[in-house]
Amino acid sequence: MAHKTTLTPVLEIAYEESGPADGMPVILLHGFPDDPRAYDGTLQPLAAAGCRVLVPWLRGYGPTRFLNPATPRSGQQAALGADLRDFMDALGISQAILGGYDWGGRAACIVAALWPERVKGLVSITGYNIQNIAASVTPAGAMQEFRHWYQWYFNTERGRAGLAANRHDICRLLWKLWSPNWDFDDAKYAATGASFENPDFVDVVIQSYRHRHRNAPGDPALEPIEALLAKQPPITVPTVVLHGADDGVGPAEQSVRHSVHFTGRYTRRVVPIAGHFLPHETPDEVVQAVRELL
Repeated sequence: MAHKTTLTPVLEIAYEESGPADGMPVILLHGFPDDPRAYDGTLQPLAAAGCRVLVPWLRGYGPTRFLNPATPRSGQQAALGADLRDFMDALGISQAILGGYDWGGRAACIVAALWPERVKGLVSITGYNIQNIAASVTPAGAMQEFRHWYQWYFNTERGRAGLAANRHDICRLLWKLWSPNWDFDDAKYAATGASFENPDFVDVVIQSYRHRHRNAPGDPALEPIEALLAKQPPITVPTVVLHGADDGVGPAEQSVRHSVHFTGRYTRRVVPIAGHFLPHETPDEVVQAVRELL
């Protein structure tokens, strides 16, 4: 599918679009390390349901580019949320159903929390994805720390060099570890892996994983948004949470505790067999969740 682009104050965002132009906008957002191919299995059924489906590449991925070389290559959560809001503004979308996981789920949760009038409904994979950065210094249990090995690696200069030199070995390993039941092949990985050749990929990823652990400064322009997110704002819009039963990053029981952050209509489902890359593995679950929110 040929991609389109739109300009925001910071980025030229590349995206793919399918379905009727006058349909209910549904914006689906990928995570790390992934790209819009995550949602290929959802496009036809959502278009058939009358949805206008938009799937952008996040900053640092694929054809999306920064407009100004002086803009900090930040992957912090406020940047992702602001990018999504600005993407909607650029396309004249006043309200949409948002869906996402990992980084994309974080962007969707942020817009739903801070600008709820822009969100008809939310599909959040793994729950409340807004980071509590103030609490990041508190260690988790040994198994969870083990699952987050890549984050500690990226917080070192060896990790930065390793991601630059071995990005595909690392990203493919994460696919295997995080979705242990997903039987993807070389072609499937290659179709997405090309997006990791973006010239800003390494800088954006490294800043993201350092900022969340208070080991890198944020973009000063984004501090007002970060201040709001530090309050862990509730999400009031209708929400469906999906969580893969075999997610290798965060076990499904984690999202049970997240329910306190959702104060509107709320449904949570654990998806058997699925792992972290749930949209790739069980696209029908994403389609069903969106249809519930239409």
